[in-house]
Amino acid sequence: MTELDALAPSPDHVWAHENVVVRYLREVEFDAVRNGSTVQVCHGLTEAEIGECLVPVVTEQARHVGLSQREFELVLVGLVRTTVADPIEAWSTYYRNSLNELLAGTADFAAVHARAESLVLGSVLDMGSCFGFFPLRLATKGHSVTATDVSAGTMRLLAAVAPRLGVTLDSVVCDAADVPVADGSVDTVTALHLLEHVDAETGSRIVAEALRIARRRVVVAVPYESEATACHGHVRTFDEPALIELGLSTGVRFQTSEHHGGWLVVDKTPAPQFV
Repeated sequence: MTELDALAPSPDHVWAHENVVVRYLREVEFDAVRNGSTVQVCHGLTEAEIGECLVPVVTEQARHVGLSQREFELVLVGLVRTTVADPIEAWSTYYRNSLNELLAGTADFAAVHARAESLVLGSVLDMGSCFGFFPLRLATKGHSVTATDVSAGTMRLLAAVAPRLGVTLDSVVCDAADVPVADGSVDTVTALHLLEHVDAETGSRIVAEALRIARRRVVVAVPYESEATACHGHVRTFDEPALIELGLSTGVRFQTSEHHGGWLVVDKTPAPQFV
């Protein structure tokens, strides 16, 4: 499967990649249909409507049409690219709207990002950053932040858009289980809704890598699901016992909690002693 170039030129109001075709048609309801192996999407979204709030809309269509994870991603990219003609302006609009929605609490991930922000200490490396909304959020609050993801295209997109948003951060293309930074490089390592995308053995290696990199704290968040959401690329589910088992495997002091999913916070530094 070739790397997706989300900034590649395309005709106005039409975007096609692999088996997905997205068309902008003014005043048309969002609609997705499958014809054989081809997925066709028509929509009349405005600039104000492209953002993280699209995710549950596309997820509903994914369940209706039977979208794979790859098709889900392609539909989302197509919606952004067909709403605004210029590629950089299209993605800048998507990022700006998404950050506003996340900060306002109207996006699905808003509560997760707010909780994670309250838990980070000092400098941060974020694993599996995807579009990079959480690293951008932290950078706007004055944190030194490094975003990482296995997708070179996503990290290129983040690097291209961040200056348009007035944000400075670092980005690294890498596997979360093998991050090319030194031991103890940052105060906090975050892995937000990453581990459900990998098998248990890989997840354990990711947590070990996070512990290697973090000087002070590792923050892990996972969804609690009865069934893995395939269109989002989930391959396993979590519950509290699974998080406790993961915490015990670190051999370090940890806490688990529930808040819009499960949380594992591992602290490498001793708790402060008060006299």
